[in-house]
Amino acid sequence: MSRIYPPTRTDDVVEEVAGVQIPDPYRWLEADSAEVHDWQRAQAELAIATIDAGGRTDAALALIERHELGSRPELPRHGGGRWFRVESGAVVVSDEPYGAGRALVSLALFDEPGRPAVLSWFAPSPDGEVLALGVCTDGSEHNTIRLVDVATGALRADAPPEVLHSSWAGGVSWLPDGSGFFFLALAGTAEGFRQVVYRRALGERGASSVEAIPVPDGSREYTRIQFSADGRWAVASHRVGTPIPVAVRDLHAGTPWRAFIHDCADTIAGHIVGDEYIAVTDHGAARGRVVAIPLDASAPEDPTTWRVLVPEGDTVLRSLTPVGGHLYLSGFADTAARVRVLRADGSDAGAVPLPADGALGGAFFPLTGLDPDDGSGEFLFTFSTLTTSWGAYRHRPGAVGIDQLLAPLVAVDAEVEYLCATAPDGTPIPYHVVRPAGAATAPAPALISAYGAAGIPTLPKYQLDLAAFVAAGGTLIQAYLRGGGEFGRDWFRGADRERRGVRDGDLRAVADDLIARGISAPRMLALTGGSDGGLMCGVAVTTAPQLWRAVLPRSPLLDLIGGIRIPYLEFVIRKAWGDPDDPVDVERLRRSSPYERVVEAEYPLVYVQAGATDPRCPPAQARKFVARMQAAQRGDEPVLLHVFENAGHGAGTSPEVLRAQDAEWLACLMGALGLSARS
Repeated sequence: MSRIYPPTRTDDVVEEVAGVQIPDPYRWLEADSAEVHDWQRAQAELAIATIDAGGRTDAALALIERHELGSRPELPRHGGGRWFRVESGAVVVSDEPYGAGRALVSLALFDEPGRPAVLSWFAPSPDGEVLALGVCTDGSEHNTIRLVDVATGALRADAPPEVLHSSWAGGVSWLPDGSGFFFLALAGTAEGFRQVVYRRALGERGASSVEAIPVPDGSREYTRIQFSADGRWAVASHRVGTPIPVAVRDLHAGTPWRAFIHDCADTIAGHIVGDEYIAVTDHGAARGRVVAIPLDASAPEDPTTWRVLVPEGDTVLRSLTPVGGHLYLSGFADTAARVRVLRADGSDAGAVPLPADGALGGAFFPLTGLDPDDGSGEFLFTFSTLTTSWGAYRHRPGAVGIDQLLAPLVAVDAEVEYLCATAPDGTPIPYHVVRPAGAATAPAPALISAYGAAGIPTLPKYQLDLAAFVAAGGTLIQAYLRGGGEFGRDWFRGADRERRGVRDGDLRAVADDLIARGISAPRMLALTGGSDGGLMCGVAVTTAPQLWRAVLPRSPLLDLIGGIRIPYLEFVIRKAWGDPDDPVDVERLRRSSPYERVVEAEYPLVYVQAGATDPRCPPAQARKFVARMQAAQRGDEPVLLHVFENAGHGAGTSPEVLRAQDAEWLACLMGALGLSARS
């Protein structure tokens, strides 16, 4: 191979993990050193030059900018009879969700030199007098709280100094009387990843007070505090992906926190209604049911004491949203969103008529979505499909229809089909095919996009980068692999921990099915995925390199053994993969880790994107994998890496950097598959 890569040395390093000896020749690429920065910069220059040489960069950027118009709007938040929203780089306060209003504070106020501020979250106090903001300036998702006086727009001087690791615990949980809030933040450095719950009173100065929550011993999970509307009860929900009400406190009685539900591996996610915790749970119901648990129960972990409001059915239940005296129950039917309205006693008050089969915009994790009743009496939601961009809508309890507040701005001229492949164990694996309208039925260049991890559902929603790919003439395959949350608890657990390899078989089944149906063909298939989906990409390209034309991991996890040395990734690996202290699990981690799987072979084009300030999948994950791939490549296709500055895992990254990432990714993909922008 004649391609010249930046010089990359190897070292004779052997890591011992639980007694297992594992060579790590590119360990030096984990360092934050001038040598590593120079190497990383040279790799980025090579990637840019190689992709630009394909002549599709300008067309890709134009497609991204056109489809970016359909990005999901941030829903307004209600407090004290007013609505707060982000618009044109400022927080606006108005009397209606999207009505004419007053610019309260410009986000540019928080900019740092060369680092535009990104709003991670915002939350008005229940009385609407104070607005709390989470501000990030380096793409990392680490954010600090700012407090704004709503009457004057002035920054208050009593914001807490602690740094939040992310917005996954909802930012702040306001006390119902607006006198203060609770929040989850770091105790120590971000790298140490030790989070605690703090409480903060308005007017308080200095460090915030730690709120000691009785969580399970040794747990490093996320915790969010919930309050009853009358201020009597507080519940601590614990675990970001499978939350449970881990502790409860009677604030009126002044009693301390007491343990509530600890011994449950399943999800119990809901809200305080009266003196009960009403929740969606998959405990004893793989597709979910709605139960009511008395907050003063002496044996709350005993499910026979729970009152069943909605039994398990065909729809996979996902979340509850309190609106006045009602609960909006959301779920999926064959991946498509469904919403029903429940009265407080659990009786059915009818379905919300959604615009089509598609997806609601919602929290990434169940814990993040546990927002309290905002007092507006309205259920606001965003909605999209695979071919229609996001709109904003409103439903009021008792209403026959919905109100459109913001219309979708982008429609992709494409046809959608829902199909199933068959996994090696006989399980049907669904996927959507999105073809440009009028496309020939002969095998076509196609991109598989998938995730299949952490119980997170992949949904039939609008994604601007994937929509732009279809607009460029590509065929999109959105696959629903086990490990995700699309079909309930068993679908998730079917590819979790020691069964993680099931996801790889599901992916291969989808690829084989596409070929068998004549939708695509070997060497006409590309694959992309982010985070744990990036690991899926790494396994796929090292398992069957001959199958793919291009593989494009984004913000990827690629080195499981190296991840054990990073506190956050150690938490993720221990939770989702196995025990790093168990040699049997360590051997399985090594077999599953793309970095360890690289051998000399003819690989397809590989283009890896990462963020320099990513705290979840640090750039060393991508650097080490690419270095090993470049050394092992025996084919003619390039192996490329671009680590973007001031970029993290996505949520805290500025729109400008996200646009550059999407455009370069699309230009690379268009070049690999021979696509051009359609007129």
